[in-house]
Amino acid sequence: GGIAGLGAAQRLCRHPAFSHLRVLEATARAGGRIRSEHSFGGVVEVGAHWIHGPSQGNPVFQLAAKYGLLGEKALSEENQLIETGGHVGLPSVSYASSGVSVSLELVAEMASLFYSLIDQTREFLQAAETTPPSVGEYLKEKIRQHMAGWTEDEETKKLKLAILKNLFNVECCVSGTHSMDLVALAPFGEYTVLPGLDCTFPEGYQGLTDCIMASLPKDVMVFDKPVMTIHWNGSFREASAPGETFPVLVECEDGDCFPAHHVVVTVPLGFFKKHLDTFFEPPLPTEKVEAIRKIGFGTNNKIFLEFEEPFWDPDCQHIQVVWEDTSPLEDTAPELQDAWFKKLIGFWVLPPFQASHVLCGFIAGLESEFMETLSDEDVLRSLTQVLRRVTGNPQLPAPRSMLRSCWHSAPYTRGSYSYVAVGSSGDDMDRLAQPLPSDGKGAQRGFPGGSVVENLPAMQETRAQSLGQEDPLEKEIATNSSILAWRIPRTEEPGGLQSVGSQRVRHD
Repeated sequence: GGIAGLGAAQRLCRHPAFSHLRVLEATARAGGRIRSEHSFGGVVEVGAHWIHGPSQGNPVFQLAAKYGLLGEKALSEENQLIETGGHVGLPSVSYASSGVSVSLELVAEMASLFYSLIDQTREFLQAAETTPPSVGEYLKEKIRQHMAGWTEDEETKKLKLAILKNLFNVECCVSGTHSMDLVALAPFGEYTVLPGLDCTFPEGYQGLTDCIMASLPKDVMVFDKPVMTIHWNGSFREASAPGETFPVLVECEDGDCFPAHHVVVTVPLGFFKKHLDTFFEPPLPTEKVEAIRKIGFGTNNKIFLEFEEPFWDPDCQHIQVVWEDTSPLEDTAPELQDAWFKKLIGFWVLPPFQASHVLCGFIAGLESEFMETLSDEDVLRSLTQVLRRVTGNPQLPAPRSMLRSCWHSAPYTRGSYSYVAVGSSGDDMDRLAQPLPSDGKGAQRGFPGGSVVENLPAMQETRAQSLGQEDPLEKEIATNSSILAWRIPRTEEPGGLQSVGSQRVRHD
């Protein structure tokens, strides 16, 4: 299970009614898109990277602090009070594609403009109708207006637009989309920003899921058990339980079947989209099918480059790459074969690992998915050429090794995380979260005392923040790659299929 499946399992295991619980994990490991790997002499995050807004209102921060997984600085009150506005900080150095450094003052000016416009998008949260419909179109419209007041020479104006294009690409990584033109404007303001300077897990993000795993009974997890079809709203029997019927049957790819009274589905939206026609039998109700189709789901990948010696300054934390021939105002088809790397927003400098020096690059969208189709040698060759070009040093030593994520190619993930696309709204997420009725007419009560299942955690793409419940695990939203199935005593009332609850809070 990913963080959603594990969190739901932990919650269910606390309830005495659920003594027959199984988590069906499609792969050989738990954690989903939380994936820490030992490489380059240290720990790198192939999946989730930071805790954004690490403060008391953040459930991931609360759990990490509870399990003792954070450093002293991250736990300090001072760090928790820092207001970042949810925006990416300025780079330590900015390189242009012509091989010269870009003025950080000019970068700061464009970043100030860009993020002020991003903040303005919140004004449309309660608007009945928005024109334009997308965040990207709104940003471009406002940038054109600001350009009328630019008095610099044409070369500087082009450089300003190139910097803004980089910032658009940054926001694509933040939102998990190919283009901001795909992201709906009206619900964009639902993004919840918490105070706190972003922090990482010193020993790896996966320590969080490991701690949750350790709290579960040993026989709960079933690995390498991909589910093929969930048969719901039926009446199924099992030889070991004569005379008893089950409303749900989970059929796995290897032929194994798990009859259950209740099932919680916590698979990624990308997997849903890929297998929508075959994953549920009977098919899902129309409103759920439409919600799955309308909500956006994109790809964001990382590329780690290891160097024998750093070419950056000791205090460098973030290297920005600006392509001078690009502009956010030009709607051009992506040049995947020859220029996929132009979507790369730059590199973050990881803490030194023993004798290794590592950069982590981020890239989103179709270019990111195309990168997954290339060989390691092709990616390494392209990025070596990019770094030599932007630094103006044709003799820059090539990285000695590389590691990258491939989330779109992962068969049980098919991408990184969701966004509210043009044509969809937060209501679609609410519809997707509603439990399926076992009789086709109305949702049944999960068990006496209230519909607890409907309030289980469903961490929204590992980008968790507060939902205002008492239990940190109940305050998290996401979808990962596991199926939870369980049986209850006959005195309890079976309730069919449950989708893990989702609240309309966007996280990063």
